[in-house]
Amino acid sequence: MPFAKPDTAFPIRLPDGSHHQGTVFLKAVLTHPRIEVGDYSYYSDHSPLDDPSGYAARIAPYLFEFSPETLVIGKFCQIASGVQIITSSANHRYDGISTFPFAIFDEMGEGRPSMPTTFPDTIIGNDVWIGTGAMILPGARIGSGVIIGAGAVVRGTVPDYAIVSGNPASVVRLRFDEDRIARLMEIAWWAWPIELIVANEAAICGGDIDTLERVAAKG
Repeated sequence: MPFAKPDTAFPIRLPDGSHHQGTVFLKAVLTHPRIEVGDYSYYSDHSPLDDPSGYAARIAPYLFEFSPETLVIGKFCQIASGVQIITSSANHRYDGISTFPFAIFDEMGEGRPSMPTTFPDTIIGNDVWIGTGAMILPGARIGSGVIIGAGAVVRGTVPDYAIVSGNPASVVRLRFDEDRIARLMEIAWWAWPIELIVANEAAICGGDIDTLERVAAKG
């Protein structure tokens, strides 16, 4: 059986021939204008939706079509059930006396003093595994190869190939030393054709960087 195409809504075929309704390739089901998703990134949900386009609101509940910020999710990300990405439109001002967003209950004209003035994008790199119930806070920058523990609350910048957990999340350790991380980022296997990726599955999942470098050098 060939590898599932990135435009497949339900990419997991069960032994009886049916498709697992709880796992979707996000690029195939999301039409939200403020979300950019790379190929093969998937979301798994314990309570599947009848309309899979609704996963945009489940994953990023405060990202509206008129929001100024963008949510970017790279390729081959694995997003578990209950993950929420809180984007910048959910922010309140907190540099003054009150955090109350008066403007949203009135005419939301530009320059209202109760509203934030900046709306940073939220960026998630490639091959990121986000554990069950984790929360990504507004403006987070998550590097490639990151593992986010279940229930973690993540803000700020997370370096490539870090493991983070806790509330607030902190780096537990890096998965590889700095030299190997630099080599992996140069290889960028997620940008290869899917046929080449599958052919080198053992090296990718087994950590054989030397083999991956030889494959990358061949173009």
